[in-house]
Amino acid sequence: MLILTPVQKVAVIHLKAVCQPPLNKKNRRRTTTPPFCFLVLAVCFFHVFSAICIEMDLSVDGNKCRLRRKRADGEDDEAVGVKKDKTEASRLESCLDQPTDSSSIHEVIKYTPSVLPARHYDVDTTEPISCGLQTLDELLSWNRSEANPFNVAAVPLAPREPPLASSPRRTLVSHDMMGGYLDDRFTQGTSAEAPYAFYHWQYIDIFNYFTHKLVTIPPAVWTNAAHKHGVSVIGTFITEWTDGAAACEAFLKEEESYRAVADKLVQISHYYGFDGWLINVENVLSEVAVKNTPLFLRYLTDQMHERVSGSLVLWYDSVTENGQLNWQNELNQTNRVFFDACDGFFTNYNWTEQNLETMKDYSGIQGRTADVYVGVDVFARGKVVGGMLETNKALEVIRRHGFSAAIFAPGWVYETNDDKTEFRKNQDTFWALLSDYLYVHRPASPLPFISSFCQGFGKAVFWRGKKETMRSWFNLTAQEIQPLYYRTQLGGHGWLRSRGCPEEAWNGCCSLLLDGLIPASHTSPVCAKIFSLHVALPSQTLVSFIYKPSAGITVSLELKTTDVCTQTDIDDARLTSVSPEVLDGGHPLVRQFSQLCGDLNPDGWTVRCLQLEHSGCSLRELCVSIQQSGDPQDTPFSCRVGEIMLLDVASLQVPPEPLQGLCIFDVVWLHGAGTSPESTSPFLRLNATLRWDYQTKLVRHFRVYWRRLRGPDPRIPPGQLVLVGRAYSNLFRVTELAVPEPPALLELVVEPVIRSGFLVPESHWGRRSLSYTEEVTQ
Repeated sequence: MLILTPVQKVAVIHLKAVCQPPLNKKNRRRTTTPPFCFLVLAVCFFHVFSAICIEMDLSVDGNKCRLRRKRADGEDDEAVGVKKDKTEASRLESCLDQPTDSSSIHEVIKYTPSVLPARHYDVDTTEPISCGLQTLDELLSWNRSEANPFNVAAVPLAPREPPLASSPRRTLVSHDMMGGYLDDRFTQGTSAEAPYAFYHWQYIDIFNYFTHKLVTIPPAVWTNAAHKHGVSVIGTFITEWTDGAAACEAFLKEEESYRAVADKLVQISHYYGFDGWLINVENVLSEVAVKNTPLFLRYLTDQMHERVSGSLVLWYDSVTENGQLNWQNELNQTNRVFFDACDGFFTNYNWTEQNLETMKDYSGIQGRTADVYVGVDVFARGKVVGGMLETNKALEVIRRHGFSAAIFAPGWVYETNDDKTEFRKNQDTFWALLSDYLYVHRPASPLPFISSFCQGFGKAVFWRGKKETMRSWFNLTAQEIQPLYYRTQLGGHGWLRSRGCPEEAWNGCCSLLLDGLIPASHTSPVCAKIFSLHVALPSQTLVSFIYKPSAGITVSLELKTTDVCTQTDIDDARLTSVSPEVLDGGHPLVRQFSQLCGDLNPDGWTVRCLQLEHSGCSLRELCVSIQQSGDPQDTPFSCRVGEIMLLDVASLQVPPEPLQGLCIFDVVWLHGAGTSPESTSPFLRLNATLRWDYQTKLVRHFRVYWRRLRGPDPRIPPGQLVLVGRAYSNLFRVTELAVPEPPALLELVVEPVIRSGFLVPESHWGRRSLSYTEEVTQ
């Protein structure tokens, strides 16, 4: 890649000046371009780009082929891009007045096979993907320089109450579905009509991504979604069958070899940003190997604790201390040696209540009852308690004996139902059955708190209440803090339900739909609790509440707080109901907030700003209060909540940071029709990696755009910005972007969308221009 020299920049400026039509002094308009200018234009183009090509012999990787990857959310189909409403179009046109980045990059197009590693990038489209490791040699040869930067989690583990270490009865979910690495392998998301997703994070403590590869590295989309909710994520190290036995004999033969494997597992977890490992040895071990297994576990556990804060290593109930593969379905003297060497024990699934009673009295637990995770196979394979739509029966027995639970393969609700369009309904039904035996955890991150309830998959991508992209998509990294989903009776024949609805949204894929029936006898407001929190409040809090109510009801917001910030048992804390003050449009805070956020243009949505002045400590519950507005009668109702945001009033004075260091690399050119069904015309397609510097803790996402600055015909003016997609880290792969034929100049632009909701000035966006020409053949 090449930075334009000053001489080349001057040549381009002169080119523009020479080709301007002469000015008609009478009416101050340009006349027709003189014919000789087209000759000058051609000569200038030849000399400028020839000089560039001579100075640096650049080539890029590509492949002339028909492409076949699914599209990610927010990507445009063709060079014409996405239609914008007038307000958005005006905002994007104003970007043309901003100076482009001082450096331009040049590429000479060559259609040669891509050198990007196939294990990390789709071979046809260069879309980044995640994967595991199959062999011991792959594990031992792993190093950071050859790892996949796109699979690094962008979200650190968020605080929650109670934290994992003090949670007395935990819940682990082990996600084993159809071999793993399905739609979730695309680290930037993909197009998917009916994907599997998980969004009941408030109920669980640990998420395990499980496959039958030797080393299962969790896809970053899962780690990001879990971490937003304070849920720890662990990968899987599994050996099984003949190959597994051979691997165990190789790495458990001596201290040096088992430490080498443990060190690699620690490095992988640390690099990719997840929180530990489930160790599953399901093959017979020799005397030497089984003797070294506890030493391997202890070394791995110690190293994980040293390198990854809050990490954990769990052992699956498989081999016993004599090396035999003999599932015990309980913790006992034959497998205690492994339990003592790590953070927890995951039992096999064929236990009985007698096993639990035996464990409860077993002295080897030594006060670590919460570290025993009793396995529950949702598929109900073999002789098990519960499973399927009776999984709640297993949980009832487990909780009655005081143990933690490990729910294996809850994707059963997706896999065994042919009508995938009913997935949300089936998912909600399943977790509602379990809810009585699960414990709600409270996000405890500091303000700003914001959620538009996006579940990470949907039929369209919404932005500020309008459809931005019209296609089904899946990207769990886009998931925002999830509310409480439930159905409850109101007394008599009244009822209230909370669920995600993809038909309309404010931002992302879905809104929170509160619907039900208020009976005539119910004259007091219905309080729909949507969040349980543990969030410290400043002296002044600004609340933004965006919603769409049905007729016949009034809607307000109710907050429940506690005055005791050191309260240890948060469930027993005394709560005080507080109704924030509703601010009118002329209030100084509202005017300042509106100026910072821009025109929200709600189009049917109600946008309400409220202020809370509170000297207490923390917010514990956030509720929507719904009341009949007319005479008492049976009132069916619905209230669609688009977004709720709470922020410190002092943050209104903090200017946003500029995005810096935008660079383009790993450019690959393709020529084809693209992968989407509607994309049939052949186009030149750009694939490139963008990287920049910005504090990711400040942002919800980044919006990545492109625009045409100049094409083969200089008479065509520069184009508007066209949305390419959303990024959730400081790294984004542009794939299959249809661009003008060469020679041309385009610009790539990155806009931060910060958590406070304030618009970042265009002068703070990242910009980089890219020129390209065809390879000159001799």
